[in-house]
Formats: sequence, structure tokens, C-alpha cells
Amino acid sequence: MAEARQTEGRDTLTVAMIGSGGSGVMTAAEILIRAAARAGYYGLMTKSFGPQIRGGEAAAFVVLSTAPVEAPSDRVDLLFAIDWQNAGRFAGELPLDADSLVVSGQVDAELPSIVTDAAPRIAEVDLKSLTRSHKGTRPNMVALGVTAALAGLPRAAVATLIDERLAGKGEAAMQQGTAAIDLGYEEAAAMTGVDGLTAAGDDGERWIISGNQAAGFGALRGGVRFAAAYPITPATEILEWLAPRLQKAGGLLMQAEDELASINMIIGGSFGGAAVLTATSGPGLALMSESIGLAVAAEIPILVIDVMRGGPSTGIPTKSEQSDLNIAVHGLHGDAPHIVTAPMSIADCLFTAQWSTHLAESMQVPVIMLSDQSFGQALGVVEKPADVAFATRRLLAEEPAEDYLRYALTANGVSPMALPGTAGGQYTADGLEHSQSGLPSSMAADHNEQLEKRLHKVTAFDYGDHWARVEGGGDAAIVTWGSATGPVREALRRLDPGGERVRLIAIRLLSPAQPRQLAEALAGCERIMVVEQSQGAQFFGHLKAQFDLPAGADLFSRPGPQPFRPAEITAMLEEWLS
Repeated sequence: MAEARQTEGRDTLTVAMIGSGGSGVMTAAEILIRAAARAGYYGLMTKSFGPQIRGGEAAAFVVLSTAPVEAPSDRVDLLFAIDWQNAGRFAGELPLDADSLVVSGQVDAELPSIVTDAAPRIAEVDLKSLTRSHKGTRPNMVALGVTAALAGLPRAAVATLIDERLAGKGEAAMQQGTAAIDLGYEEAAAMTGVDGLTAAGDDGERWIISGNQAAGFGALRGGVRFAAAYPITPATEILEWLAPRLQKAGGLLMQAEDELASINMIIGGSFGGAAVLTATSGPGLALMSESIGLAVAAEIPILVIDVMRGGPSTGIPTKSEQSDLNIAVHGLHGDAPHIVTAPMSIADCLFTAQWSTHLAESMQVPVIMLSDQSFGQALGVVEKPADVAFATRRLLAEEPAEDYLRYALTANGVSPMALPGTAGGQYTADGLEHSQSGLPSSMAADHNEQLEKRLHKVTAFDYGDHWARVEGGGDAAIVTWGSATGPVREALRRLDPGGERVRLIAIRLLSPAQPRQLAEALAGCERIMVVEQSQGAQFFGHLKAQFDLPAGADLFSRPGPQPFRPAEITAMLEEWLS
């Protein structure tokens, strides 16, 4: 029986939809989660693709709930397969069991072992016959109707979205779309013993947004007005979202010919006075490292958003992994102080991007923000993010004196920057070491002064409480970061709902390290567990190098590409806490 699970006042249902390339799985799943949002529910939609970057089989996973959702589900309650082509490639991503319901869109189809081994309930819908007998209807829209009905969503919420999507195609297309939905609801009515969401949604104000969209919006809020980038999975949606909105805000986005061009374009844009960003993934970040070092040396503020994916090299473009930490923190040659941040949820992508822009502009320094595919390409129904305002203002030399020193030694390490064309503000900005005036210099005194200046401004800055999120209490602590935070938080909700036994420390500011703040957050802890998703335990190594962790600190780490699930973390913590 496919039914919503009641846990501690939550009503939760997990739906999966799969199909071959062109079957419309993603479109149907996106309408499903948007309809759920209209009906007052929270949700999380994640995507999975075959080895092809475009085309090929696809799977969408949608968790619907009466409470916020930050982690994938432990099991699939309802699976609708439009077809079964290459469905076996999603083995490990479709945790089915005897209580799951599997709906096949093909009659008498040979089911893959990922289904037969789980022995769920099976139902069939003859999509081919239905769409042939009702001209203009599409299989994925019939599948959407069946799935929405079984999930317990009101037909009106789905039909309204269909009308909105097809309004531009005319009345006939809208009628065909709603007819397909009606066919699906009729088919679902004939299926017995199926319970979807039974608790009603509420009228709270929510957003439906992806991590990439949230990152773009946060950067826009932070003042970014110029972006340049070369498209790369899974970061491209940041650029797609920003392009028209930057223009409306009086800014500009340039598609560069490659990553080398994009990083140098934004350095030039920032030199000219604009707050800037580029978005990329691991392979692109590797190509950009030399120019990021140039921005460090010339003290030019830039934001680089790295939406991490499985590596190394081309790796797995459509899957997630927390394995770019080392290159982000240590990947620049020489002593090159810069900032590395990381959001801890889809909604936090907005705040972290806005904060990262503020940090870059305030300190005239490059910032690398580490998001990942599980945030960037996921769609979440979240609480409306709070409006946050930072006093983001680049320190400018608006009327330089005759003895203007671009790289003057100051108390906080930040020197007034003259924009091109400012009378008396001419200076040399390049990657060579320099004196306070900007003239190239190989003198030891100049080198040591500028090294200390660049380091001091990032280590002396007051990052406030934004460096991490600390929750709960007790004498045990879980330290984590990025996309591991949601599954850990859900596991702790199950094990320690009152937050009395275990505290959660999710770090947002990865570099520069904040040893005093972490020591205060860990005060009184007798046991520490570090949770991350990388084969080489990069985060654990970073913590040991930068912080005074107890010798007995434990580690739970594994590589991607499969996401952490709450049950996996829960089982580990139960054993650890026993």
C-alpha cells in the first residue's frame, strides 16, 4: 500500500517518476511539486539522469510534506514509470519495499529487478491506449494526473497550473491538458487501498526555488551587476536565471568562450567598479585558479560559485559530491588568502551568495562559494527567506591625493580603490608583487608587507554569527557542512527531537578558519563526529589542520554519487551514541 507516513506530526509522501528521454518526466514532476505548493505543502524535488548530459533516461524524486523538507526520503512510497527503458540505471536511487506502490505506464511490461526484488504492489495504466483514444493528450500529463490523485492533491491545483503553462498555446491546448489530467484522476480512482497526503496544507507564504536560482538571486540582492561564465553542468541554471534579471537591474551577463575567459572578464568588470560573479563546477574551477590568484594579488573582489559534481576530471556531471573542498581552499599557488563559503540548504544558497558578495566587496578579495548539484538542480518549497541587508560597499578612493597609494597599509588591511578614470587614481594592477603604490617590486620588505596585508584583512574581519549554524545541546556534537546538513538534521530530529543529547554544528565559512568560534561551539562536548561526502575525508582533514579537534574525533564519510539519506545517518548515530 502506498500511503503517507505519519511521523511526529508530519505527513510525508515520496513520489518517483521515471522514463526515457523525451517522456516528459521532469515536466510532470515539476508541475506536481508546484501543485503541492499551491495546496499548502512543503516539498523537495531532486533529479537524476543517465550518463548523457542531455537526453536519455531520467528520474524525478518528489518528497511532499506538511513540514519543511531538507533531505531525500529513505524510501519511495509511489513510483510511476512512464516506461522502463534503462530503468535499471537508477538502482540504488529507488528504495522500494513491500509497502510501495508501483504504477507501470506500460501494460504487461517486463519489470526490472529493482522492482521485482522489492515485491511492491503493482498497478498498470495503459498510457498508449489512453492517449490514442483522446486526441492531443500526452502520456506524461496522464501520468501526472494519476500521480497527483494518488498523492492526495486537489485536482484544481494541478489543473490551474496546466492552464497557466499552456495559456500561450491557445484554448485547444489547455483543454487537451486538462483532459489528460482528468483521465489520470479517473484511472487513479479505480485503484483501491491507496492513501496519499491526508493532512491538509496551510496558507503560509512559501517560495518554490532551486538552489541555483537562489544563488543567483542572493548574488543579485548582494549587488552583483556583471556576470561572465561558460556553461557547465550543474551550474548553468545560475546563468540562465541571471541573464534576463541582470539586464532588468541595469547589469549584464556575458557568455564567455571558456572558463579562462570568464574569470578574466569578471576580474576586468570588478576592476571597473561592478560587483561580479562567475558560476562553474570543479573542472572550470581548476582552470580558473591562476586568475583567482591574480585577483588575490591585485585585491580585486570577485565571487566564484562552484556547483560541485562528482569528480575527478569530467567525473559525473549530473551527480553530487563534496569533493572540491581541497581545491577551493588550497588550490591557488603561493600564499593567496581568500574566502571559501558554503550554503547548508536550498534556501541558504540565497543568503550565502548574498553574504559572499558582501564579503568580497567589503574586503576586496575573491570568494569561492561551494554549492553542489544536490542543491543547485533541486527544487524546494521553502519558507519565504527573510530579507537581509548587508552594508555592502566597496571602499573607493573618490578623490585621491597626489601621493595615492592603492595598496597602502591600513589598520584592517583594506585600501581605498580608485576606479578607472578617477583623476589622480592611476595605478598598476597585475599579478606581480608590488609596493604600496602598485609598482612592481621584488624587495623583501614590500613582499612581506603585502603578504601580511592580504592575510590580515581576511583573518581580522568580523564574520559575526554567520560563520556557522549551531543547534541543540548535549555532550556530543556532529560537525558537518553543505548538503550533508539536511540529512544530519533530519536524523537528529528522529533521534533527539528536543536537541538535548547532540548539538549540530554546520559550518558556512570554511576559510579562513574560525578556531575560537568552533571551540566555543564545542565547549563541553565529550564526543565529536564529522560527517561529509568525499572519499578522501577532505573536510575532516581541513578541520584537523585548522582546529584543535580532540584526538578521538570520529568520522563518517563516503563518496557520492548517491545522496546521504536520513536512515543512513540515523543508523550510524544510533551505534555511535550507544
